[in-house]
Amino acid sequence: MRVAVTGATGLVGRRLCRALLERGDELVVLSRDPTRASGLGASATHAWSPEGEPAAGLLAGVEGVVHLAGESVQGRWTRAKKAAILASREEGTRSIVTAIAAARDPDPTQGPQVLVSASAVGWYGERGDDFLSEADPSGDDFLAGVCEAWEAEAVRAESLGVRVAPLRFGLVLAPEGGALKEMRLPFSLGLGGPLGTGRQWWSWVHIEDLIALILLALRDTSLTGPVNVTSPEPVRQRDFAKGLGAALGRPAILSAPRWALRLALGEFSTEVLTSKRVLPKSALAAGFEFQFPTLAPALKDLLAPAS
Repeated sequence: MRVAVTGATGLVGRRLCRALLERGDELVVLSRDPTRASGLGASATHAWSPEGEPAAGLLAGVEGVVHLAGESVQGRWTRAKKAAILASREEGTRSIVTAIAAARDPDPTQGPQVLVSASAVGWYGERGDDFLSEADPSGDDFLAGVCEAWEAEAVRAESLGVRVAPLRFGLVLAPEGGALKEMRLPFSLGLGGPLGTGRQWWSWVHIEDLIALILLALRDTSLTGPVNVTSPEPVRQRDFAKGLGAALGRPAILSAPRWALRLALGEFSTEVLTSKRVLPKSALAAGFEFQFPTLAPALKDLLAPAS
């Protein structure tokens, strides 16, 4: 399969590019910085920016598109930061769908047949202890609105005859970056513990399961519409903290109160304090088997010394 990937230099993108090449797919990379992306092993690397019109022929000969690009949500949410978070996703996805339309005109059999577009469990907002599936409506906070706009742009490709699978990522656990890398040092020093009350549900996923689900979504035609990319066993945040401490052989009892997190992180603190108990119903219905369905084995694998 000839697959185009945006966001290829990010945490998920780099892993995905390796996995595509390992299974024999041909890789095309679309990047704001082609020089930085040049070492990913792509047969073609094209300059692409979420802003503006995509270059003619950008997706010529491509059969599938995985769209991962977007401004990081980490960091203090200033007005400018929030605008960038929304615009990079909304405008970037609109640009990709425009490029897909151009590649399928005049012969739809020659252009992309599937768009796998990143989204997030931020779609659901604060939901307490409720079990959440892909059928549940969006929430009413900032990230829920971002995800709603993001997915709406991706779904526009369905009118072109393209299968669209927005993947709602949970908390991605990987040793080389993301939340786990940031938490590892303080927890290793015995400075970790519950955030806020610790009762909020965290829906997480091991990066290897995430990559496997992306690969499945590219080929499995039953995966149409939103797909929750989360372990089937979400955990309360206090249990996540306890599990991480145990995996590192350290106590995890130093709690961070809600007011302190709000002071330190501003509105971004809602990302760690809201509760989303998300289940991967679509993935399980498609027969996907998680390699790491529960937290303790996942953390053991992720924190193991590199061989």
